[in-house]
Amino acid sequence: MRIRLRLLIGIALLGCGAGPRSDGHVSTARGELRVWTTRAIATVLAEVGPEFERTSGSRVHVISDLPNGFARRAAAGEPFDLLISGSMAVDEWVRDGRVTAESRTDLARSGIGVCVRAGAPKPDIGTVDAFRDAVVSATSIAYLRVGSGTYLASLFERLGIADAIRPKASRPEGDSVAILVAGGEVELGLVVMTQILTTPGVELVGPLPRDIQSYVTFTAAVGSAAVAPDAAKQLITFLRGPVAAGVIVAQGMERPPF
Repeated sequence: MRIRLRLLIGIALLGCGAGPRSDGHVSTARGELRVWTTRAIATVLAEVGPEFERTSGSRVHVISDLPNGFARRAAAGEPFDLLISGSMAVDEWVRDGRVTAESRTDLARSGIGVCVRAGAPKPDIGTVDAFRDAVVSATSIAYLRVGSGTYLASLFERLGIADAIRPKASRPEGDSVAILVAGGEVELGLVVMTQILTTPGVELVGPLPRDIQSYVTFTAAVGSAAVAPDAAKQLITFLRGPVAAGVIVAQGMERPPF
């Protein structure tokens, strides 16, 4: 069996998934586990998903998006069994009763890094001052509107450079920062390091300096209306286990305990 993976990263679309019915809902095949996840864990599932399918007997359908996209899907009535997103977003869904509190599990976390197009010169970002100079000197930069981008926006304010970089900053709605860099549309990309390490055509300059580093924790929880809650719990256990461990670390993330 092969995991079906749909990565919605800006305009990039990899693989395929179940299509919408005429009423706007998505049909769910019997024995299928529907997973809504950030790209960070979608790329892990692309590696280890087939092994989970083989051992569990559940076919995994993965849709990768950002929190706003998950909210739109839920509002449209699209079903899901497992949500994997940033911890703050998952905690909000727990409070709203859309996922179960007892199933909430941290899977991994990633620090924020800087990337350039493959082969491009790499600026010095080894200190806070060097990082600030690199961002100000860049012709263009990109960082998200949500997740790591929320922290970066506050960081730029704190460093006193928000006004200087605002005219040259791209802030995509989709998880496409590294893709913009790979395509030569922006010079510097700032995003969680796992996205950089799993995007062809970009190179990691390095993590943010320790004094200003921040982490995004990726957390899983089972949907309150899940059709396959047991399979969803199995997948959480699998992603915390030894098969997924090596892939999580190789993709630039840390495993619990943090």
